[in-house]
Amino acid sequence: MSTPAHSIVSTQLAQLGHTSVADVLAKACQDYSDKPAFSCGMDTLSFVDLNAKADALARYLRGALQLQPGDRIAIQMPNLLQYTISIFGALKAGLVIVNTNPQYTPFETRHQFSDSGARALIVLDKLLPMVRKIQGETQIEKLIVTSMEDMTQPVFESDEGDVTRFMLALREGVNLPAVSPEQGLDDIAVLQYTGGTTGVSKGAMLSHRNILSNVLQAVSVIKPGDVEYGNEVRVSPLPLYHIFAFTANCIASVFTGFHSILITNPRDLDGMIGDLKRHRITLLTGINSLFVSLMAHPDFDSIDFSQLKWVNSGGAPLNTEIARRWLERTGAVVREGYGLTETSPVVVASTSFTPYKEGFIGQAVIETEMKTVDDDGQETPRGEPGELLIKGPQVMQGYWQRAEATAETFTDDGWLKTGDVGVIDEEGFLKLVDRKKDMILVSGFNVYPNEVEDAVMRHAGIRECVAVGVPDEKKGESIKLYVSLHDPKLEPAAIIAHCREHLTGYKVPSTVEIRDDLPKSTVGKLLRRVLRDEARAAS
Repeated sequence: MSTPAHSIVSTQLAQLGHTSVADVLAKACQDYSDKPAFSCGMDTLSFVDLNAKADALARYLRGALQLQPGDRIAIQMPNLLQYTISIFGALKAGLVIVNTNPQYTPFETRHQFSDSGARALIVLDKLLPMVRKIQGETQIEKLIVTSMEDMTQPVFESDEGDVTRFMLALREGVNLPAVSPEQGLDDIAVLQYTGGTTGVSKGAMLSHRNILSNVLQAVSVIKPGDVEYGNEVRVSPLPLYHIFAFTANCIASVFTGFHSILITNPRDLDGMIGDLKRHRITLLTGINSLFVSLMAHPDFDSIDFSQLKWVNSGGAPLNTEIARRWLERTGAVVREGYGLTETSPVVVASTSFTPYKEGFIGQAVIETEMKTVDDDGQETPRGEPGELLIKGPQVMQGYWQRAEATAETFTDDGWLKTGDVGVIDEEGFLKLVDRKKDMILVSGFNVYPNEVEDAVMRHAGIRECVAVGVPDEKKGESIKLYVSLHDPKLEPAAIIAHCREHLTGYKVPSTVEIRDDLPKSTVGKLLRRVLRDEARAAS
């Protein structure tokens, strides 16, 4: 078990005097004022600009839409300046943010909206037709719509009477009464949805204390002098709807006064390369697959990395060889982190304080305890594998309206069960060995086999199926699907096409193998582990 500094985070929070995450922006305005906070494409918001627009949105949400503190509001868009305004506007209004992947299918979106009980939605205009298909099955009453070009070519009018344009909300909000969050540290700030082993997505309840604690924990890994608050340029290609980017690239970046360069579409490598060349980049956050893609780009070596100080990798395991290549070509060390949606997310980080250990991620951040246990719940010795358990101020309150799932995720004495199998050495360094759960990690996104299998089984021609993760140099893992058929004429391509209709792109299997029968236990249970081991051995 690690030895945490139990009072550090709580003491720092008390010194800051923050009562909600919204206070981070208020403090940043005092410290960094007209310095740039976020840029996207050619557009930039200073800290003062961001605060003013977030304040206007908060006034509109409370005054015009009559939303109340504690109401849930969903945000569904890619990385745009409007996303940052929406985040802080919602927090200033005391609302609970429901971050929603804009790539979700109607089926996935409907569950998240319905389960959260979101009353309002801020959404990209291109997604509105999809929202209309499912809105009647949700509690969403209020719609605020934005476009990719809204910051430079604002649209104020809408053809639909129940839709408010984002820029109109900002314009009208300025003239409405001021509001306050009316939220405390232990109120919910974010419902961050994660998958479930049953295929049911669950909302992790992250409080203001959870998020703020994790911000303080994350910045604690930086040695004084390594970076300069208010004078760094951070490239942020990871989507803000992902908890890692939400906490690190949005909230923590505002806390530290970093200038964050938002990448709307990281798959557009030409565009991202252009952003990397246009700015004096000193910090970069990414994942293994992004590093691979960037280094394969013909213009990669023409980027000026001379001022790059710090590179973070999170959301997916970092391949040691990829990290070595990155260092050779840029001169910058990639520092890895580990966390979960349920932990806001940072638990373990590689820092400049500690030596690099190949194969190990790093040590627990301050005020975080971790241990490994065997199948009977008994703590395993240092150096011996076991399921990783976590305690700390960043650990969620539980799952939204799912008491049973919450109880299953925590031990009786309050440890969070991660489902990951790890080894903790004598110095407290963590190495991940395997996952106890069947979760598949594709390019930093959690994919649960049962969710994929549920979608596959909607096809009448399929008798049985099993989804497993296999190693993938670029993605970390990809999905392989094993099926047996009712319809012998059904081809793998048709099965994949069926999956694309029901699942977000990263959840769609890369390969399909058709078999006469799938392995089962003596009681008829499909043996996923057998197929997973077989697939990994063949890869």
